[in-house]
Amino acid sequence: MSKTIGMSFFLAATALTGVSGTAAAQEAVGDEIIITALKRDTNLQDTPISISAITGDAISNSGVQSIADLNSSVPSLTFVDGGPSQRRVVIRGIQAAGEPTVGTYYDETPVTGVIGAGNDAGGSTPELRLFDVERVEVLRGPQGTLYGSGSMGGTLRVIYKKPTNEFDAAIDTSLSATKHGGANFEASGMVNVPIATDKLAMRATGFYRKADGYIDNTTLRIKDINEQKYYGGRLLLRATPTDDLTIDAAYYMNRARTDTPSWTLEAGKYNSDALTRQPIRDDVDLFSLTAAYDFGGVVLTAAGSYMERDISTVSDVSRFIRSTRTAAGCGARLNGSPAIPCAGTQLTDYYALVDSQSTSALFPQQNMEAWTGEIRLSSDGTGPLNWTIGGFFSDRDIHVENPQVNADPVTGAIIYPLEIATSRYINDSLRQVAAFGEVSYDVTDRLNLTAGVRYFRYDKDINGETTKGSILVGAVVRPLSFVSSDEDGTAFKFNASYKITDDVLFYAEASQGFRPGGANQVIGLAQELTPYQSDSLWNYEAGLKTTLLDRKLTLNMDVFQIDWSDMQISTRTPNGAFAYIGNAGSARIRGFELEGSLRPVEGLSISGNLAYLDAKLTEDQPNAGTSIAPAAGFDGDRIPFVPKFTAGLSAQYVWGLAEGLNGFLRMDANHVGGSWSDFRPSYVFTRYIDDYEIANLRIGVEAEDNAWGVYAFVNNLFDDTAITRSTSNAIAQNRTLVNSVAPRTVGLNFRANF
Repeated sequence: MSKTIGMSFFLAATALTGVSGTAAAQEAVGDEIIITALKRDTNLQDTPISISAITGDAISNSGVQSIADLNSSVPSLTFVDGGPSQRRVVIRGIQAAGEPTVGTYYDETPVTGVIGAGNDAGGSTPELRLFDVERVEVLRGPQGTLYGSGSMGGTLRVIYKKPTNEFDAAIDTSLSATKHGGANFEASGMVNVPIATDKLAMRATGFYRKADGYIDNTTLRIKDINEQKYYGGRLLLRATPTDDLTIDAAYYMNRARTDTPSWTLEAGKYNSDALTRQPIRDDVDLFSLTAAYDFGGVVLTAAGSYMERDISTVSDVSRFIRSTRTAAGCGARLNGSPAIPCAGTQLTDYYALVDSQSTSALFPQQNMEAWTGEIRLSSDGTGPLNWTIGGFFSDRDIHVENPQVNADPVTGAIIYPLEIATSRYINDSLRQVAAFGEVSYDVTDRLNLTAGVRYFRYDKDINGETTKGSILVGAVVRPLSFVSSDEDGTAFKFNASYKITDDVLFYAEASQGFRPGGANQVIGLAQELTPYQSDSLWNYEAGLKTTLLDRKLTLNMDVFQIDWSDMQISTRTPNGAFAYIGNAGSARIRGFELEGSLRPVEGLSISGNLAYLDAKLTEDQPNAGTSIAPAAGFDGDRIPFVPKFTAGLSAQYVWGLAEGLNGFLRMDANHVGGSWSDFRPSYVFTRYIDDYEIANLRIGVEAEDNAWGVYAFVNNLFDDTAITRSTSNAIAQNRTLVNSVAPRTVGLNFRANF
């Protein structure tokens, strides 16, 4: 898309200042949306926090498939996009390595990623399919009191439709083709069956998706290398033995198979020059049980879950290994200095070692088991005094096997049985407990005051060993060793709101967020670099929620400042081979957000959103400019992967074609501003990520009662090469590895309700 078109879209989004959190969430803008973000039922427009709620209808109409597709619908919601199974959720620019900065919930269950080789659990958020969804709630700003650690930037909650006491069924299927690739097919289905009248019902969903790739590996001569395959589903049971007791049991399954969707900028658009295949396998199984009992004015809720995730990835390190095949490289590794190069037999033997690993990859395989539980008491929201108190615990264990293995130099495939060059094992345990409470009081019929507090404690224990070393990457054999860390503390929230009129609500809030610290798993790392502390922040904001023009227009806005202390960052060992986490200096994020919706005439709804973020360091990082962390930032540097401007715009029009038949037209578009991949723009491995605009179009016919619909769609209408992530490092040998939005995709979609 041209810059002129992009600027026109940006100005239009600014003028409309709306978001699917209100209007696009439903056809009738003035209809109420009931949310449970405060862990009790409240009306969206009467809830004095920054929150967007996207209904299931809006998700279906826009073609959204996973949480990664929601960024155009919610202000300040972005993703550091490493591709499927490798995405980091970011709200309001709170972006950093380590534990998640955004809490992600599927129903009552908090989920997290796996730690990987760099202790970065926040970089691999599980993405379950958004089919048969009641709504998605996105809470912006820290939610430390009610949602705890991992919610310092905000919380994203997916609420699925629950079983009902009526038979119901639905299908949604699409066939499409992607430019530079081939055919794609996907299908989802749902069936709801009452088992015992008014007592027990079951709801089952299933999905399958196979998408042809569009990235060619020019080195291995393999076309469409990033083919994707997903399948899974959900099984939900709801029991209502009495009118006051509801019990929900659920099983969620998600399977993903693909090759890395990264390509190499220097090799040409959608071309990869990787020397090995880099497959990704991600298996998620999630079990949950929730019970709610209404005592009459007080509701007791207990929720528990068990999640298991098995994930393996492959990262090509061949060029890094081959780069060491010099006399100076041998001298650095065997003689302690590149100035003392190897010669003779010493050099010959060294070259033979390098050649034996010249086509190889890191092959981390991880297994995670996580238990969570929460019990809480809440008022039902009917009186002037409303409150919630509760307790929470989680116990997460991750086992990592991280070998460097050889691959076939012709096909690029990992060689079996594994030919292991280096090997290390890590066991990581994180246990958290918390007690929390929040109380809200209507001082008058217009003034409300809210306060909340959470006490937390975490314990983290890590043990690991390097069983096979390699001088090429600096991996030294280490015996089994143990490190641990623990911390406790409190997080607070204060909120005041005032209804200026029945349709205009003003609020102001100060709230705190935090993340656990821990210990690095890099075996042999210097003792002073092994532990890292928790980081925390204070958020100060004021906002306005309005419903105008006889409830045809909603317009919400807020301004905020976030003061972030001891932020955790990822850096690398001097040879660039291993990542670890340390605490940096302070940062400050200032911004504003606009959202709203307009229904000017019957059948037409327009919505959009706009966010501005000024996310910068406010002091030099402790090791800025040193050989240990050459990209560490200075006062004034922007936080990586945080664009200054983001905007979203959608328009939907439904009109009568004939009796019982409607026409349907919808466009969704978003703008994402540019950002840097690291703090220091001058650092050799820092890359600039250009701004981009993406537009999607859908047109079709549907039954007036929504019993069925047939739609033609075009995603990435203008075929923009929209790069979402750009990185480089010593392993990549200064090449630029990028991820991008899929090229233009054209298809047909059919859906029906029975």
